Amino acid sequence: MNEFLNREFRFLLLLLSFSITGFLIHWYIEFQFFLELNLIIPIFTIYLFNFITVVIVYTIINYRYYIGKIQILPLFLGATLFKMILSIIFLLPILLKPNENATTETLNFFIPYFFYLAFEIIAIMQLMKGK
Repeated sequence: MNEFLNREFRFLLLLLSFSITGFLIHWYIEFQFFLELNLIIPIFTIYLFNFITVVIVYTIINYRYYIGKIQILPLFLGATLFKMILSIIFLLPILLKPNENATTETLNFFIPYFFYLAFEIIAIMQLMKGK
């Protein structure tokens, strides 16, 4: 169990630093160039959503790896599909309400989403390599 918790703790520290850095860069860009836009979904909630979903997926995969289930690809694909469905639900206020900033709102969500997805894939690949 100690091995599982150590991997989880290291991942959480890396993810937290990644999230804070990404959020600050994103906030600075929005503050400097897009301050006049009235956005429906704040940046903080976007990063919080991505943080929570990545932590859940990694924790499940880390636990499965810990108990000896090495074949995690189907689990990862299923969790990623579930995250996509949650993303659509998260973006419903933008999709259902006509808004002149819908493109900006969508980009505000999907750019960090893909960065988090890449981070998650790299972390899981390192887990599978045994690092």
